[in-house]
Amino acid sequence: MDYIKLVNKITPRENKIKNMFYAFTSGGVIGLISEIIASIFSVDIMIIFMIITASLLTGIGVFDNFVNKFKMGMIIPITGFAHSVSASALEYKNDGLITGIGSNVFKLAGSVILYGIISSSILIIIRGLIWLV
Repeated sequence: MDYIKLVNKITPRENKIKNMFYAFTSGGVIGLISEIIASIFSVDIMIIFMIITASLLTGIGVFDNFVNKFKMGMIIPITGFAHSVSASALEYKNDGLITGIGSNVFKLAGSVILYGIISSSILIIIRGLIWLV
């Protein structure tokens, strides 16, 4: 019990209200920028722009600073997915193209893809069953 008390005493407390505000604001800004780009060009161009921007910011080492500051507001949109793929590629680049980048690029994003496909398949089956009734 003493150890848990010591850990709780030393562990810094986070301001959840401030974190929620930052996440809400940063996610909203990303959404606003996305809407502006999509309305001027197209949704496809907006998605490409967001992916390239997040990947470039990951490559130069800035995206992690944004995530530390803005938390989930930066991770939940498509920028977070692009960041996870880019970060995996950068982490394993020294191991070579095949055994490094190729085999590890979806290490973080793979679970998102897997469970996204599974959950959407289940929902499609449920929707199909409801439609039949």
